[in-house]
Amino acid sequence: MTIISVFGSSAPQPGSADYELARQMGQLLAAAGFAVQTGGYGGVMAAASRGAAEAGGEAIGVTCAQIEAFRPMPPNEWVTREIKHETLRERLAYLVEHNDGIIVMPGGVGTLTELSLSWSLVQVGEISPRPIVAVGGLWARTINAFLSPEYVPEQYAALVQLAKTPKDALSILTRQKP
Repeated sequence: MTIISVFGSSAPQPGSADYELARQMGQLLAAAGFAVQTGGYGGVMAAASRGAAEAGGEAIGVTCAQIEAFRPMPPNEWVTREIKHETLRERLAYLVEHNDGIIVMPGGVGTLTELSLSWSLVQVGEISPRPIVAVGGLWARTINAFLSPEYVPEQYAALVQLAKTPKDALSILTRQKP
């Protein structure tokens, strides 16, 4: 089974543009035969899980006792398999390391952490090379503002691909054959 971790904010609500974008991403991934793995809770995580479930795919939710102690909540209703860790750090490491590719949807500090950690670990060879695809204008603006050849050489900048839409992201994933 080829697993794609989908990162994104917990804030988007059903019907919002970012929720529907993530739902479409989950549907496209599942329809292409990928298992969708998220942090297991709300927002983008629920949307991608929902899209995967609606397309008949697997939605893996990687949850955390530490988060649930802080903010009691079960995994979203679309999760078909839960993998629970004790700490946020263990959950983050699992989501970043145990996948065949990464999709980064709109998000905040937590999503930026997931993107940065994934990118850095691939760059230094801590984890094997895999597609890392950032979807949407937020990431295009953020990454382009960050990139500077004196600090991020071209070969490392190329480790993250930018996609405008979920369809573009899926095309990049399938071209790179995770």
